[in-house]
Amino acid sequence: MIYDFARAALFRLGPEHAHELTLATFSRFPRLATAPFRGRVQDEPAQLWGLTFRNRVGLAAGLDKNGDCIEAWDRLGFGFVELGTVTPRPQPGNPKPRMFRLPRQRAIINRLGFNNKGADYLVGRVREASTRAVLGINIGKNADTPVELAADDYEACLRKVHSCAGYVTVNVSSPNTRNLRDLQEAGRLRELLERLRRVRGELAQKEGRRVPMLVKLAPDLPAEALRRSGALARELGADGLIATNTTVQRPGLEGARHAGEAGGLSGAPLKPLALAALRALRSELGPDYPLVGVGGIFSGADAAERRAAGADLVQVYTGFIYRGPVLIGECSKFLLQAPAAGR
Repeated sequence: MIYDFARAALFRLGPEHAHELTLATFSRFPRLATAPFRGRVQDEPAQLWGLTFRNRVGLAAGLDKNGDCIEAWDRLGFGFVELGTVTPRPQPGNPKPRMFRLPRQRAIINRLGFNNKGADYLVGRVREASTRAVLGINIGKNADTPVELAADDYEACLRKVHSCAGYVTVNVSSPNTRNLRDLQEAGRLRELLERLRRVRGELAQKEGRRVPMLVKLAPDLPAEALRRSGALARELGADGLIATNTTVQRPGLEGARHAGEAGGLSGAPLKPLALAALRALRSELGPDYPLVGVGGIFSGADAAERRAAGADLVQVYTGFIYRGPVLIGECSKFLLQAPAAGR
């Protein structure tokens, strides 16, 4: 009820303005995230990558790129929070307007373009934070870095965030940075992950801790290419995969306002694509390789379905925008009872 009133007010604003206002409020007053929702999230600790997740529900990358609201997300009950995507240098992102709501379809289209304050700022925020949630950091390349030199940016980010990240996600699947998705091609993906594997080994020896590394894939890859990319990532030392990023397809948006806007589509229309990608990866990689399911999760039943399809953890973003903190508790409740695929 409280969130319904807040959402109605926020939805009168432009989507990016509402987003920025919410982050500014939670950053300054994180306790506002606590009182109305206390006790609604049901925790059941899960062990993965040597980390303890108090529950399997996470906040997906993209909502808090700069780590400004870590305490608020913790107070809302998320088991883990993925910050970023962050780039080595600050950048403004793509020209505005660059975010569009489609309320009837329960969807968002964005072409933000990794707008963020840079890796150094994010690391400072993480070091200041006090949280029970596992903090993942999603890394990418600057827009003005040629794709041929992308590995330089990913290495720079990894070196900056390694010592403070619970895990690191390599984002090669955003549709909003030119040519970024080319990094999913086998040759380029191999080159990038081999380099990051070497750097991570060096950092692990130096810092005395091995940070799990995940790869986030697109839902638009053909099933066979998706399976190959997943298998290659595992071969090259990735500890898990995230399925999936946003889509450039427009399923179910025929005639909808904003359907023709460029950018990545998230929300309910993404669900079938993300679910199919998760199932394909689980089929290819077997029952024990860690997978994170994200895309179109709007209910506890959606979360349980993702778990049954093979997800060890789930993440929410657009569903959280539309439904608010109640979604975290609902997902945590359903996941307590959901069997994992093939386990």
